[in-house]
Amino acid sequence: ESIGKGRFGDWLENVQDWALSRNRYWGTPLNIWECECGYQHAVGSVEELRRMSPNCPDDLELHKPYVDEVTITCPHCGKQMKRVPEVIDCWFDSGAMPFAQYHYPFENRELFEKNFPADYITEAVDQTRGWFYSLLAISTLLFDRAPFKNVLVLGHVQDAEGQKMSKSKGNAVDPFDALEQFGRDAIRWYFYSNSAPWLPNRFHDKAVVEYQRKFLGTLWNVYAFYVLYADIDSFDPTKYTLDKDNLSVMDRWILSRMNSMVRTVDRELDDIALPETARALQEFVDDLSNWYVRRSRERFWQKGMPRDKINAYMTLYTVLLTTAKAAAPMIPFMADEIYQNIVRTVDKDAPESVHLCLFPEADESMIDTDLELDMGLVLQASTLARAARNAVNIKNRQPLGKMYVKADRPLNDYYRSILADELNVKEVEEISDASGYISYSFKPQLKILGPKYGKRIGEIRNALAALDGSAAKKRLDSDGKLVLDLPGGAIELTTEELLIETRQTEGFECMSEGNVIVALDTHLTDDLIEEGFVREIISKLQTMRKEADFNVMDNIDVYIDGNRKILSIAENNGGMIKENVLARNILPGTAEGYSKEWDVNGEKVTFTVVRL
Repeated sequence: ESIGKGRFGDWLENVQDWALSRNRYWGTPLNIWECECGYQHAVGSVEELRRMSPNCPDDLELHKPYVDEVTITCPHCGKQMKRVPEVIDCWFDSGAMPFAQYHYPFENRELFEKNFPADYITEAVDQTRGWFYSLLAISTLLFDRAPFKNVLVLGHVQDAEGQKMSKSKGNAVDPFDALEQFGRDAIRWYFYSNSAPWLPNRFHDKAVVEYQRKFLGTLWNVYAFYVLYADIDSFDPTKYTLDKDNLSVMDRWILSRMNSMVRTVDRELDDIALPETARALQEFVDDLSNWYVRRSRERFWQKGMPRDKINAYMTLYTVLLTTAKAAAPMIPFMADEIYQNIVRTVDKDAPESVHLCLFPEADESMIDTDLELDMGLVLQASTLARAARNAVNIKNRQPLGKMYVKADRPLNDYYRSILADELNVKEVEEISDASGYISYSFKPQLKILGPKYGKRIGEIRNALAALDGSAAKKRLDSDGKLVLDLPGGAIELTTEELLIETRQTEGFECMSEGNVIVALDTHLTDDLIEEGFVREIISKLQTMRKEADFNVMDNIDVYIDGNRKILSIAENNGGMIKENVLARNILPGTAEGYSKEWDVNGEKVTFTVVRL
């Protein structure tokens, strides 16, 4: 709007006369012939020129100097008229493009009318008074209508400090060097997702790499996960169907999210809203990787091909294929790479490229809004609980006894079990009042309220101090404001006008966002501490399996040396450790294999893994 109604609108309100003639040699010759008697004539076609000229050659060249040799007979005095020396403004050429490219009106009338006006055009912001205007001016003159339905205006590319790029400053980036360094899709994705197209874009290495990692890297990792296990199981998606009636909650959730994403992407692309499209894709891929795949890994480890494993494969295959199709306009090369490998390798009759497939359509019957809201709450609570763990420096591998959640949506047993597993707590309990774990107090934000209320600050401070903190925080979250009834009259205070302090109850760590509050019981019993050691041991052994380049199905023996405590814990919990690291035996001492010294919760120990 700032460009359409602002920059362009201001230009049109004060539009200047357009002097079309230019005193140059190169260019399209101005089609005006002039007689010494003063008569001027604008020639409208080659046919008309030939009809009026006694010396027009058959192989007429419509450029200087050849066209200047052609004269026409003056209809007023009979003398020969010569073409004026000027050429036409090159912006007139560009503005005539919509019809000139079809040689309209002399031919291709139907083709022109089918493609006019254009769905959209795009150029940089400096074309506001150039191509954008010349297109509109000529089309308005000839057809009394705009030649385009939409204009996508592009801002200029700047360096990391927001300075204009120039070779003289040494801050210019060679686009071919950048393409070679980062790849074509990465640079496309950066410009799509970084900011609105019409704003200036700062281009620098760190920004491109960060955006590349967040989306392209995450999508590629999900794809690599699918390919890894599909190859192990020789899984062929053409031999199965997606059993929509017997899917797990997690499958139904990610398919609902996928269809919501497709609906959003389709809508935003229709509106040429590129950052919004990119955001919808990125948020979905983040949920796919960091929630669905991570929570579903063990389903792909099942022996044989039970129905639940087939459902997991078919769900992930469907999601990857649909995401590749939806993202294809933005990351054409990666999207086609994924498509070629997961589709064309098993289905030779499939379209040759993802770009020859139909764009996906959202299946509204697969969208479950309540399911998405419920799982969104679980994700939010999970994020808050991890932040609470970090605040008290308790690793996620250390089990905790209890977690309390206060939210505006109830969580059933299934969702509570997900949170318990995800956050490594024994029990998740919903609460309606978090005042026993966290309390709030309010003070005025003096920088804002001081100039606004002056001498009334004292009564505002006293009124805030007297509030029931939990009740006030609840009103602030729901209404976006606090109303104080004061002797000098009622006032409304927003979040920005308040300093909000939180106090934790000893032994608990709380985090809140919006209407969601999470409280972790941080008391550690001896049993919880021992289980924490077990999980650390499993993590270290899994790391060693990867470092030793073992295959995911290889069985091993584990040797423990140099720490009786760790050996005793491992032996007492051997079943759990063996199951997780595919170990046959846990033995004292060392052996010929891959060894590494570790610090396990402050205990020094050496592990050795031997492939069987």
